[in-house]
Amino acid sequence: MVLDSGLPDAVGDDERLARLVHERSKFNSAGAKPAAFVPPANGALSVARHSAEPVEELERLALEYLGGKRAYGAATLLASEVRTIGLDVLAEEPPPRHANILGWPTSTDEDEQKAQRKLRALELASKAGWVAFAGGAS
Repeated sequence: MVLDSGLPDAVGDDERLARLVHERSKFNSAGAKPAAFVPPANGALSVARHSAEPVEELERLALEYLGGKRAYGAATLLASEVRTIGLDVLAEEPPPRHANILGWPTSTDEDEQKAQRKLRALELASKAGWVAFAGGAS
């Protein structure tokens, strides 16, 4: 099945994902910090599906996704890299080209759950590349 964006409903392993970063505390000169990949309480970490578009296209997506908030850059990785650590990526439109990273560890022990999720976030950050946006810190 094809989504409104024209992308397939299944996110392929070779697809590039971008985690848009709009908080200064979630990146440094080396790239995205693990905090950029910690999922919200609902366990659905928002990402954009993109290919080899120029940086300007990612910046346009950031404006659309973030409702005009300034994004400093994007942490980029392949869907296969997400899946190798036991998480999954599922398309969820709208907005166009949106997906969520799902499958985060759960536990009845809140501290254990938090620790396991932070570990996955650290793994994602270590695999991610960094694309700085114009006017953003690099």
